[in-house]
Amino acid sequence: MFPAGLLDLPVVEVLADLATQLADGRDALLVAPPGAGKTTAAPLWLLDSPWLAGRRIVMLEPRRLATRAAAQRMASLLGEHVGETVGYQTRDERHIGPSTRIEVVTEGVLTRRLQHDPSLSGTGLVVFDEVHERNLTTDLGLALVLDARANLRPDLRLLAMSATPDVARLLSALDHAAVLTSDGRLHPVDVRWLPMSKGDRVEPAAAAAIGRALREQPGDVLAFLPGIGEIRRVQQLLDGLLPADVDVHALAGALSLAEQDLALAPSPSGRRRVVLSTDIAESSLTVAGVRIVVDAGLARVPRFDQRTGMTRLTTISTSRASADQRAGRAGRTEPGVAYRLWSKLEHATRRAHLEAEITQVDLAGLALELAVWGTPVEQLRFVDPPPVRTMRQGTELLERLGALDGAGQPTERGRRMLALPVHPRLARMIDGASTYERSLACVVAALVDERDVLRGRADDLPADLAVRVGVITGQGHDAADRRDVRRVLDRAVDLAHRAGARFELGDVRADRCGALLALAYPDRIAVRRGQPGSFQMRTGTGAWTAKDDPLANERFVVAADLDGRRENARIRLGAALDADELIEALAEQIERREALVWDKERNDLVERIETRLGGMLLAEEVRAPTPGEATTAALLERVRVTRLAALTWSTAATALRDRVAFLRRELGEHWPDWSDRQLLATLDDWLAPYLVGATGAGDLGRLDVAMLLGAQLAWDDSSAL
Repeated sequence: MFPAGLLDLPVVEVLADLATQLADGRDALLVAPPGAGKTTAAPLWLLDSPWLAGRRIVMLEPRRLATRAAAQRMASLLGEHVGETVGYQTRDERHIGPSTRIEVVTEGVLTRRLQHDPSLSGTGLVVFDEVHERNLTTDLGLALVLDARANLRPDLRLLAMSATPDVARLLSALDHAAVLTSDGRLHPVDVRWLPMSKGDRVEPAAAAAIGRALREQPGDVLAFLPGIGEIRRVQQLLDGLLPADVDVHALAGALSLAEQDLALAPSPSGRRRVVLSTDIAESSLTVAGVRIVVDAGLARVPRFDQRTGMTRLTTISTSRASADQRAGRAGRTEPGVAYRLWSKLEHATRRAHLEAEITQVDLAGLALELAVWGTPVEQLRFVDPPPVRTMRQGTELLERLGALDGAGQPTERGRRMLALPVHPRLARMIDGASTYERSLACVVAALVDERDVLRGRADDLPADLAVRVGVITGQGHDAADRRDVRRVLDRAVDLAHRAGARFELGDVRADRCGALLALAYPDRIAVRRGQPGSFQMRTGTGAWTAKDDPLANERFVVAADLDGRRENARIRLGAALDADELIEALAEQIERREALVWDKERNDLVERIETRLGGMLLAEEVRAPTPGEATTAALLERVRVTRLAALTWSTAATALRDRVAFLRRELGEHWPDWSDRQLLATLDDWLAPYLVGATGAGDLGRLDVAMLLGAQLAWDDSSAL
C-alpha cells in the first residue's frame, strides 16, 4: 500500500530498520530534518506490518492545522478521501470511518480516549510527532500511554518523531528505545542576519525585511511572528507597499479553516505571496512555493507565576532548535534564504531548546486528568516531572472549584468538568450555570479560551467582556469580522453539546457575564478603589483598566485575563458584577460579620453588619445596637480606652474624688483608692451594673458619676465624710 511517489523521500532509507525495531517490541525515536517525509511516510510504511495485525495507528500532532494537513496529504497519496484509510480528529472536527486505519489526532483527543478506554482497544501503534515541542498535552499523553502499556497493553508500540529532539530526555522516559536518524536531503539555506536595534518594534522591522526579501529573491515568503496582533499590524504596514502581483495571507490557529487553506495553497501562476504565520508553520507543515523565510525570532508562550497563581502570555526569544526548524522551511524543495531579525552573536547565546511546557504553565488541568486517571503522579513516567508546588496549587484550585474532594478524589462535578475541552475554571462556569444561562457561559468560555479571537483589530475592543459578547450576538461593533464571530459561535455550540445542553443565541445576555465569570475566577474578583480604573483584587494585589474603559467606574469586576504583573496587573479581559450577583454566585464563600464598634464620626457605639468575601467588603449596614452583655462590654471598653473621659465628670464628682483622695492620704488605706488606674481596673464592680440596658454614648453621658462613686462607700464612711 506504500505509495510509489514517496519512495524518493529521504526518510525511506531508515523505515525498514524502524519497522524491525518496532516488530521486536522496542520503542523508537525517529530523527529526521524538515522535509524528510517522516510525518507522511512513516505511518504509511508501517501500516501493513505483520505485528500490527490490522490494528490502527494513532498519530498525534501538536496542532489542529498540522493534523488536518497530514491526514489530507496521506489520503491524497493513497488516492482516497479523508475518512477512508486515513482520517483525522481534532477538538472541532472528526473525519474517521469504519475502515480507517491511520487516525491523525490532536493531543487532547488521545487523552480523552485514554480516559474512556485506558487499553486503547484496537490500536497497535501510537506515534508522537514533533515531540521536540514538548507541549503539556504531549507529555501527559506519553505518560498515560506508558502507564497503560505497563499495566494493560504490553503489546502496544510507541514511536516518537522529531527534527530537533532533546534525545537524552526522551530516552529517559521511553523503554530501551532505538534511535534512528535520517540525514535527509534538505537543500542549503543561506542565513542572513538583520538584527533590530534596541527599542525597535518588530512589526516595522519584519515589514522592511519582507520587502527586502521580495526584491532580492524569487519565490514566496514565509514570515514568522509571535502572535495574531503582530500579524495584523504587519499586514497593515504591507498594504499598498508591495508589488501588485504579491498576495499577503495570515496563518494562525485563531483563523478559520478557509483562511488557513488559502495561506497553504500554492500561488497562482504569475503571482507571489507572503504568508505571515505564528509558530504554527514551524513544523509538520509544508507551505508550498516558499523559499524565503523571514524570522522575527520570537514566540508567545504561557508562563505561570506561582506567587500570583496567574498565567500570562509572554513573548520570548525562540531557541536555536526552533530557529533551525523555521529556516528549514525555506529549503524543502530548492535552495532558499532565511532572514533573521537578530544577530549571529545573539544566536549563539540562545538556548538549544525551550523549557518543557509542563514546567512553565498552570497545571490545574493536568491535576484533574491525573485525579481521574487514578495513578499517583510520582508513579507516572514523565519526561520532565510536573513541579510539585505548581501541582499543589492546581489541586487546591480544583478543590475550590468543587472538582476534587478533600481527599483529592474527583467529584461528580469534576468528572463532568473533565469532559469539557477548556480550562477547569471555564468548565466549572459552564457546569455551574443555570439552564437559561448555559448558552452565555459557553460563549464566554469560547471567548476567554480562544485568546487571539477578536484581537489585533483596528477598533481595539475594551477590556469589558460584555462588549465582546455584544460583538458575537450582533448587538454592537458591527465592524467585527464575521468569520471571527462564526468561529466563537461554533465553539460555543460545541461546548453546549458536550455539556448536554442546547445552545440558544437568544438566551445570551451580556449583562450577566460577570456573574458567570465569578464561578470560574472567584479568586480574581476586585473592588474599585478611589479613582476610576483602579481596583484591588480579592488577593490583596492591585489591578487596573484604562480610565475610559467601560469597567473603570464599576464597583466590582472579575478578571478573566490579566497581564500577570505581580503588584498592579492590567485587566485585559473582565466583566462587571454587582454585590447581589457576587453574593449569589459565591454564596458558600460569603461571610456575614456583626460587630459593635465605636463610630468616630457619630462619636457613638453602633452595630456594624458587614458582608465580606475574604478581605473584600461587599455590603455594610450600620444601626443602633441592641442592649445586652455585648453592648455593656463595648461601653466599658470605651470608658477604658478613653481613660474615664467618656463619662461626665461633674463638679460634684470631681470634688468627691478629691476629698476621698485627701482622706486616704491623711488617714490611711481604709478609704478607697479612686485613682484613674484603680477605677479602670474595677470598672466591672462600680460601673457595669449601671450600664445594663445602655446602648450608647448618650447613656454614658447621663450617668451621675458622683452617685456611682458614693454608692461604693459604707454608710459610716459616708457620714464621716
